[in-house]
Amino acid sequence: MFSSSILLQILACAIYGNWWPMLSALMYVVVPMPCMFFGGGSTQFLISRDGGGWIDAAKFLTGASTVGSLAIPIILRHAQMIETGAMLIEFTSFFIFICTVMCFHRASLDDDW
Repeated sequence: MFSSSILLQILACAIYGNWWPMLSALMYVVVPMPCMFFGGGSTQFLISRDGGGWIDAAKFLTGASTVGSLAIPIILRHAQMIETGAMLIEFTSFFIFICTVMCFHRASLDDDW
């Protein structure tokens, strides 16, 4: 699923001959970083109500990078730097990426593995 998301990122750029949408792909690298650094590599902290300075910072950074992944194509389209089709392909890529993250989160919660 992640590979198809990246493929859609590349297609959004290649079809319209404009590589600005690849800025969203940079956010895909940033999204898991708070989980790796502050959450110990587990997504368990995202659904816990326990707080603390580092846990709250990780939740904030994860949310901010997720919103940034959606905002970048919208801002680029508003500035008329990309076409509407490229923006829609970017949204499809983001949806597949989020589904991948949710599947990983669900699999990491199961102790049967």
